[in-house]
Amino acid sequence: MGLVRLRLARFGRRNLPFYRITAADSRAPRDGKHLEVVGHYNPIPGKDGLKRIGINTERIKYWLSVGAQPSHPVARLLHLAGLMPRPAASYIVKKGASPNLKKSPPATSSE
Repeated sequence: MGLVRLRLARFGRRNLPFYRITAADSRAPRDGKHLEVVGHYNPIPGKDGLKRIGINTERIKYWLSVGAQPSHPVARLLHLAGLMPRPAASYIVKKGASPNLKKSPPATSSE
């Protein structure tokens, strides 16, 4: 078996997603076979305006202790639940843009 990942599996229907937080083999498809369901996440706000998340903290801590790696969205959710430190920010750079592109001051000629 390969690396175990904690990741989201999408359920629901078109335009109304619902996710289960699963422990799965990293080679398995997103909605494919999983080892265990350890929580759920509903990104659609309810009538009170809040998004819903449910986490089995004991099982999450177990999977993290045996070396499971959370995906970026799951790491963000675990941070919000207080189970992990804040994940490193991932910056998206536009295609073709140089990340070190700095405007240089106009050259002045001293003649």
